[in-house]
Amino acid sequence: MALYSDKVMDHFLQPRNLGVIENADGIGEVGNAKCGDIMKMYLKIDDDTITDVKFETFGCASAIASSSMATELIKGQRVEDALKLTNKAVAEALDGLPAYKMHCSVLAEEAIRAALEDYKKKKSEKE
Repeated sequence: MALYSDKVMDHFLQPRNLGVIENADGIGEVGNAKCGDIMKMYLKIDDDTITDVKFETFGCASAIASSSMATELIKGQRVEDALKLTNKAVAEALDGLPAYKMHCSVLAEEAIRAALEDYKKKKSEKE
């Protein structure tokens, strides 16, 4: 049995939305000191809808795949819906992760939440 699903390998080898958004409306960076993974998410938001999302991840195959899948799941979503994304939803969309790699999907959820919190903070400062 393969360690990773075909979807995990696809998102690892061909990550979607990889890169940086200049002048992003929200930026979130999180890390896991235990494994060394670091994720950074960039959001472009218009009228409370995520119109673009990019990521940079330093980490293992599961971390990169989780970042990639998470961006796919929130792109085009309203902010309040994106906040509901869970690490379990990310793992399920990847057809599962090994139990000892579930922390990677948690990081993806946390990076998105951090970017959305940054967006909300910036938005409130403008008002």
